[in-house]
Amino acid sequence: MKALALGGATVDIIASVSDDEIERMTMHNAITNFLLLEEGKKVEAETIETHTGGGAINASVSMAKLGLDISCVVKLGDDIEGQMVLKRLEQTGIDSKWVINGSELPTGCAVMVSSHVRNPTIFVARGANTLLTPDEITPEMFADVGLTYVTGLSGASADCFPKIVRLAKEAGSLVVANPGIRQLTSRTQSFWDSLAHIDVLVLNEVEAARLLPFVSAKSEQDFTGCCAYSNEKNLPELLKKGVGIPGARLSLEGFVSTITQFGPKQVLVTNGKEGAYLGTDQEIVFCPAQKARVMGTAGAGDSFASTFSAFIAVGQGDETALKAAAINAASVVSVMDTQSGLLGKDEILQRIPKSDWGKFNRYPAKN
Repeated sequence: MKALALGGATVDIIASVSDDEIERMTMHNAITNFLLLEEGKKVEAETIETHTGGGAINASVSMAKLGLDISCVVKLGDDIEGQMVLKRLEQTGIDSKWVINGSELPTGCAVMVSSHVRNPTIFVARGANTLLTPDEITPEMFADVGLTYVTGLSGASADCFPKIVRLAKEAGSLVVANPGIRQLTSRTQSFWDSLAHIDVLVLNEVEAARLLPFVSAKSEQDFTGCCAYSNEKNLPELLKKGVGIPGARLSLEGFVSTITQFGPKQVLVTNGKEGAYLGTDQEIVFCPAQKARVMGTAGAGDSFASTFSAFIAVGQGDETALKAAAINAASVVSVMDTQSGLLGKDEILQRIPKSDWGKFNRYPAKN
């Protein structure tokens, strides 16, 4: 199957710092943690590695390893970092014919500082990723493409989103959108207007919370009370507490029900180390995360969403797709970078029967 991924490309510089060089501070009256480094000190790093990354590149490498004929649309600067990205595409068999070179801004770059908490702080200079224009998105890109996967579009590049999903849908492609939080908050109305062209919407719990005010305003029913499953024991977290922030929450059923009325057939909400929820107008499926020795969390969301999308696109079914995605994400977090942990399709399928799936449950829609 031919697939197309659109979004960001970066070169990731990952510095691993020993535990005694960095401190963690947790705010007791907030949900924020801070990593602290001594001011003015030259910190000795255990390792410093350079890798390619970015949503579209991570997804493309993932799908290539899963056997799809994948191309990507990214914008690169005329620099050594751009050449590194192109070399990575060549190494992994990804078609680069739609890559746009020679931007006046440099190729995107990220610096990650990893420590004992294994949840790296990331500094990002998005560069050329912000300069994709609607004129550069053409119908030819979507010819014979069975799966179109749209990752977060940075800055002004988010203006391309409506045209991308419309052209993909018109071409008969399965359209999966995994927008970033900045895209959702800066262009909410434009995003909402584009839902009619999206088949699968992928969000993490934080992104879903940011979209909550808009979803609540569009909902024709009151979903703010207890969820429909509140009397059940051992309920997964988001079915128990809903989506949002304390004092402003919507039941997950209501969140999914509202969004599916405007186009998407499936809404996938990931919730970090707990697991993921796949919602339709018929049910919500909870897939627990797989156990892993976590070395870094960067790229876990990209691996989960791209694997789910690839398996769905080739007709594997939602349960197999969710399990495959959970296995691939667990493999990715076992390394520090975003790609070297990605697995091939055969290895994933071999692991599915051997894995402990815990509370993999289906919850029929009750609203």
